[in-house]
Amino acid sequence: MAEPQTRPTHVLEDPSAKAVARVYAQAYLDAAAGNAADVVEELQSFVTDVLDAQPQFAQLLSSPATGGDQKRQLIDKVVVPHASEFFGNFVKVLAERDRLELLPVIAAICATEHEARSGQKRISVRSASPLSESQLQRIKDRLQAALSIEPLLETSVDEELIGGLVVQVGDTIFDGSLRTRLQNLKLKLRERYLHEIQSGRDRFGHSE
Repeated sequence: MAEPQTRPTHVLEDPSAKAVARVYAQAYLDAAAGNAADVVEELQSFVTDVLDAQPQFAQLLSSPATGGDQKRQLIDKVVVPHASEFFGNFVKVLAERDRLELLPVIAAICATEHEARSGQKRISVRSASPLSESQLQRIKDRLQAALSIEPLLETSVDEELIGGLVVQVGDTIFDGSLRTRLQNLKLKLRERYLHEIQSGRDRFGHSE
């Protein structure tokens, strides 16, 4: 006998959950119009400062065991007094449709979508040592001129690079680190050495 199918233990395991979250995220941004930056920040702050910081409260909002009336009461008591009317209404809509568990995913999609709509793009920059403000500005100016976007730099330090930079734009990596240059030089010298050995063998092989 075939085993009965079980529902996903969490809605985020449902392949359609992210697609549903994207619909809400786009509707959230569309409704915000020119105030998108503020409402995106408010949504992210709620996820970080409230849901992440208070996991028990987050569990109450997302758990099927918490009734709809109880969730609405929690929102009216905890969320609405400290939120904008726009955000409070959005959370109420999610509660009515039993989608509160999607809030972290909606927040992440909203941030990415807002950046795209604003002509911004996150770019990873790794360096051997911390970069100064002037260095970061020069990097930002060059990227903006080359890519015609507003780069949002995410910097990190990797001492193994020795010097130079590794810049990642989406799936494309521009590796200008000293470590990579030395590795490339080593490969070129090795290839040249092998080529010279082979040329010497060929000369000896054809000598009379």
